[in-house]
Amino acid sequence: MISRRNALRATVCTATSLMTLGAAHTALAQGTDVWPSRTVKLVVPYAAGGYADTRARLIADSLGKALGQSVIIDNRGGAGGVTGTDVIAKANDGHTFGFGSPGPLVTNPMLMKKMPYEAKTAFKPIILIEQAPLFLTTALNQPFKNVQELLAYAKSKPGDLTFGSSGVGGAHHLSGELLAFQTQTQLTHVPYKGGSLAATDLMGGHLAMMFEMGYSALPSIKAGKINALAVSSKKRLAVLPNVPTLDEAGVKGFESYNWLGMIAPANTPDAVIATLNKAVNDALKNDAVLRQMIEGSGGMVMGGTPAAYGKYIEAERAKWAPVIKNANISLD
Repeated sequence: MISRRNALRATVCTATSLMTLGAAHTALAQGTDVWPSRTVKLVVPYAAGGYADTRARLIADSLGKALGQSVIIDNRGGAGGVTGTDVIAKANDGHTFGFGSPGPLVTNPMLMKKMPYEAKTAFKPIILIEQAPLFLTTALNQPFKNVQELLAYAKSKPGDLTFGSSGVGGAHHLSGELLAFQTQTQLTHVPYKGGSLAATDLMGGHLAMMFEMGYSALPSIKAGKINALAVSSKKRLAVLPNVPTLDEAGVKGFESYNWLGMIAPANTPDAVIATLNKAVNDALKNDAVLRQMIEGSGGMVMGGTPAAYGKYIEAERAKWAPVIKNANISLD
């Protein structure tokens, strides 16, 4: 049985919590004159040291200077980014935001029967930060030296070509499925527990091909350990200008990216979204270290409005739905 003292203490604590939350929402509603009033938290739904984390830390530094408040990174990896993205969805303190990527926002809701949040309604887009193309790489022991030769081989021996990935449903995997879908070829997917393991087997000649992001593929390509037949972007990249796009190589309209953006809980006022959008746009334009990190690894610096990022996410959903259905991919 709860004593009167404990009951009173619980009532006071609850009231204090509600007052704190209410004050945060009141401050947000008043706009950027009073926000942020304390430390801003950016949730990265992946482990420290990876692709998203390295960019997030530079952005946090620029944001801190622009906002006049400390900006900290909170790494919440797990479930292909879903665990950390759920933290963003359920944040209600007015000072917690985070990073969005294709898996948690676009493809995982198509691949999983149960999701802890509704991806289409749980967030507001802030800004698209980067598009990261993937290189179509092949082992040195393969007989084909360009995309058309690869496709001719695939059509002559359906299912014989293996392509590796960092796991089911990721950008590496889905890029391979998109190639098969658009060219009506049959490729055999070999998922690994991490992209580095797949890359090692590619270099060893145990895989025929792999779609690989620039930050991991470029050193091996430049060292002559693997071949780069094409890149998945719409335009060629400055880091490897002699490598054609897949569109140029004959797979018309092919585009595939891993990408990174910032998102906010759905209850975030538009004034705060606008403040964050401006600060990150400024960082993407003026932070030379951030730009070099993105472009030096084959990525493309983006930016733009919240509305443009929202439209991009919707376009990605429309693009990948038929590919996932055609390949019958599931994470359950």
